[in-house]
Amino acid sequence: MEFDPRVDLCFQITGQTLPVDHGFALYGAINHVLPCIHEDREIGLKLIRGRYIGNGILDISPKSELILRLPASRIAIYIALAGKTLEVIGHRLGVGIPNTRTLMPSVALSSPLVTTKNGTEQARFEAEIKNQMENLGLKGRIAIGKRRTFQVHGKQVVGYSVLVSELTAEESIRLQENGLGGRRKMGCGVFEAWGL
Repeated sequence: MEFDPRVDLCFQITGQTLPVDHGFALYGAINHVLPCIHEDREIGLKLIRGRYIGNGILDISPKSELILRLPASRIAIYIALAGKTLEVIGHRLGVGIPNTRTLMPSVALSSPLVTTKNGTEQARFEAEIKNQMENLGLKGRIAIGKRRTFQVHGKQVVGYSVLVSELTAEESIRLQENGLGGRRKMGCGVFEAWGL
């Protein structure tokens, strides 16, 4: 099988504000424009960054980006988002021209939100994350952070922020390519260099 490296496809976005809890709605908005994302098991979506201004709302700065982590062979499909407008729970996002970034190794990686099945209790969540890391051949040190909830189909889903440190360069890339937990198309379990 041919090697198909994962890359980050990064779109500049225009817009004013976005709810902090936007992962599921953003996935839905992309699905409306590109329905193929629904069946695509190789896609990860990063939550859009912004400055918290209160009432669960982010101010989207001019530097905010919509970032999809995907196999390089899929770029041609998802580049079609450029020039589209996404409606995310009453907030409009204009999607600009993208660029790609290769995954770079980092000793420590973090994800703001990771979810697992039956992950509402921290001990069970931690055991599941350790198991997934073992299956990926990753030996890093895990630190479970803040418990967070987000909405999927009107239901509250529980997740945690996760920091994985003491990774080798190879392990770091493997974790970025595979992620941990589920709901990756909704912004969960996608890892990047800690402190970014």
